[in-house]
Amino acid sequence: MIWVTHMKTTIDLDDRLLERAKRFAANRGTTLRAVVEEALRARLAPRPRKQEKYHFAPPTVRGTQPPAVDVADRDALFDLLDETP
Repeated sequence: MIWVTHMKTTIDLDDRLLERAKRFAANRGTTLRAVVEEALRARLAPRPRKQEKYHFAPPTVRGTQPPAVDVADRDALFDLLDETP
């Protein structure tokens, strides 16, 4: 046998907050009870741990200096590409 219990309680809410919650419920076609329960569940849910900021650290590789070629000189660029193995 499954026992389901519900507890009734009284809470004192700010009048403007209560009216907003009622409108919210009506606009969504749900009950005030459902809105309050959803809000409480969301607030009481475990929060994910804060992740550390990502630090981008690309590897540094020592190489050789590229040949001095005028990139505006198309023929020189093609000649350089032809020489590269």
